Amino acid sequence: MNQQIQTQIDVSLTERDRVSAFFRIILVVPMAIFLSSFTPTDFSTNTSGYFAIGFLVLPVALAIIFRQVYPSYLLAFNEALLSLQTRVDAYLLLLTDEYPSIEENDIVSVTFPPVDAKALNRWLPLVKWFLAIPLYFVGVAYVIYASFLTIFAWFSVVFTGNYPEACAEGVVGTIAYWNRVLGYAFLLVTDEYPVFSL
Repeated sequence: MNQQIQTQIDVSLTERDRVSAFFRIILVVPMAIFLSSFTPTDFSTNTSGYFAIGFLVLPVALAIIFRQVYPSYLLAFNEALLSLQTRVDAYLLLLTDEYPSIEENDIVSVTFPPVDAKALNRWLPLVKWFLAIPLYFVGVAYVIYASFLTIFAWFSVVFTGNYPEACAEGVVGTIAYWNRVLGYAFLLVTDEYPVFSL
């Protein structure tokens, strides 16, 4: 049984909205601001982390290490926030024309594996972020690949109204890959090391 986060995105390939695709980078700004509001920021420092996501990692790690429990409210928050981030990513990367909703929808689905903290290794949260370093390097390569696919898809949608299926597979695969990495290294929902493939 797969113990990784599962990501499903229903990509619209034909009859796309060319105008919203053309202005997508502007249209997504309100959702990016909303999403960034979940991140604690210190405006006195000049950091570029304003669009980082505020997953609750430290309380989860401490609860697993000392109590061997994953608090249900933290699990629900992290799952909802990752789902929201994935909906915004799907919209920004032109996978869908439907504006990202604040609540769950049928187009984007992020499913966490069943989490049993007693079955998780209680000491791995101390090193999972470090063990995932090779995953980060591969993930950066995938992000570059997905960026080129998205640029190509943007031109295709703007000029033809169609999103190439090959581009969709690569971009959805990249989002799913990073969701699996987050689930392992930071959200701590599994001890199963993510695969390197899309």
